[in-house]
Amino acid sequence: MALQTRQPGADPGPGRAPGTAAVPRAKRNAFSALLNRSPNLRLAGLLAAPAGWLVLVYIAALAALLITALWTVDTFTGKVSQTWTIDNVLQVATDPVYQTIALRTIWIAVAVTLIDVVIAIPISFFIAKVATAKWQKLLVVAVLMPLWASYLVKAYAWRNVLAEGGLLEWLGTPIGLNSPGYSESAVILTLAYIWLPYMILPIHAGFEKVPDSLLEASSDLGAKPWNTMRLVMLPILVPSIIAGTIFTFSLSLGDYITAQIVGGTTQMLGTVVYANVGAANNLPFASAVSLVPIVIIMIYLFVVRRTGALNNL
Repeated sequence: MALQTRQPGADPGPGRAPGTAAVPRAKRNAFSALLNRSPNLRLAGLLAAPAGWLVLVYIAALAALLITALWTVDTFTGKVSQTWTIDNVLQVATDPVYQTIALRTIWIAVAVTLIDVVIAIPISFFIAKVATAKWQKLLVVAVLMPLWASYLVKAYAWRNVLAEGGLLEWLGTPIGLNSPGYSESAVILTLAYIWLPYMILPIHAGFEKVPDSLLEASSDLGAKPWNTMRLVMLPILVPSIIAGTIFTFSLSLGDYITAQIVGGTTQMLGTVVYANVGAANNLPFASAVSLVPIVIIMIYLFVVRRTGALNNL
């Protein structure tokens, strides 16, 4: 067997007394040392990627949308002409047709939001405060199950329900109710169903934050269930309700598929954008129409922020 020799100054290895050989000190990483000395630089490094993505995908896209709205379409060739004008924006803002469509879209979004709030509060309360732990999990899964299905599947399912001779008409005929058919009401019903889970989840999370001892104290003081809900729980739930309204309102405001499937002749801002991007091939005008829901959402978020309801979200 060959004998192994150890070079002078090498690591003495396990079992050797320390100090028999000097272990070279690792070189300090200059960049790591700089990050260690500068907390602000560490924070900037952590935020660089998400902030860059936000600027590139969101802010840059909005800027491109605004710029495109100021262009025109050559009526002869049908191509976009980079000629600067505000005619598209003025037409959207002043034409009575588009004003009516904008008001109708806002009304549909508000109606969908209110319906979802009314339905979501009792469902969320039952899941969070009444159901047992086992049933809570099952009910949360049941709320999430519609999200697993395709948007188009749910919209076309409602088209069958609302059709002449469909399920809704069959159930309503014995009590004198008729199906709304393909109309504005059908759009509201379908969107309220599709976006309901987005309202239930934040309100359910808000109910879970309400301590049971608070409800017991209200009951001990003689408050009835309705008064407890109105005076004790609802003020605490305001941030959660507003979080849900942001989802349902904004999603309904920008929707265009449901209106085409169950809306009949009902036009929304989204359908106008879709028509101008597709058949009309007028991208600048579509961009100008797209600015309307963006402005409405910004105003809504500004008003909500001024109320202070978002401080605890």
